[in-house]
Amino acid sequence: MAETPSISETSLKQALTERLKATHVEVIDESGGCGQAFTCIIVSPEFTGLRVLARNRKVNTALKDEIAVIHAWTAKCKTPAEWAKETGASAAPDTAAFAT
Repeated sequence: MAETPSISETSLKQALTERLKATHVEVIDESGGCGQAFTCIIVSPEFTGLRVLARNRKVNTALKDEIAVIHAWTAKCKTPAEWAKETGASAAPDTAAFAT
């Protein structure tokens, strides 16, 4: 029998950073720690030129296995330029996201 993967804020952040080349990821466990409901902000250059639905499909494809075991999932997908405009931050990649 296949083991259910352990889903956490950290594992989702790592997966999004790697699979979508995200420059900024914020993940919040809304379930009180049981790993069943997450909200996140994902900033990736891979969203450039895509409409909201296409961005969300890209995220859902990247996290197919993880989303299959999560009860509730909300993602806000931004390009680096959109994120910079919204937050006043630089559009340059967040080097902390790539720290090991």
